[in-house]
Amino acid sequence: MSFVFSDENLKKAKEHIAKYPKNKQASAVLPLLDLAQRQCGGWLPQSALEGVAKFLDMPFIRVLEIASFYSMFNLKPVGALHVQICGTTPCWLRGAEELKKACTEHLKIEIGETTNDQMFTLSEVECLGACINAPMVQINDDYHENLSPEGLIEILEVMKKGKTKEKTDVSS
Repeated sequence: MSFVFSDENLKKAKEHIAKYPKNKQASAVLPLLDLAQRQCGGWLPQSALEGVAKFLDMPFIRVLEIASFYSMFNLKPVGALHVQICGTTPCWLRGAEELKKACTEHLKIEIGETTNDQMFTLSEVECLGACINAPMVQINDDYHENLSPEGLIEILEVMKKGKTKEKTDVSS
């Protein structure tokens, strides 16, 4: 099955490409991969990678290299809530291991797994750029900083019930 941008995303893709000089449309690969991932429900199947490559007139392998390099792109399906725990040194020093343990025990999954109900996927990622407020996690597009294990579990429970919780500062 081939990938085609929706009408709305096609308009956005063209807007991104217009930001770059003629014959430099490949520079828009990151925002186009993001659009494709959002359109595909949070991950990039091969058809989406091929579609972006064709759209930008790039070799497929180059698009795959880019998508596999950045942790913001998912090459396999993820749950509705993608919990990404920062494991870089500042977060590790301030409690990321405890956050990871709390998540694996609470959700009953390991890093890289998805809950049976497809609600949560748990990942460990490198620096998310919020070192000053470590430890932190990113859940979908939102950062949650200065977390304690109890605070993170509270956030997960609120989200599980279908409620939204803005960027949350649940200090330890």
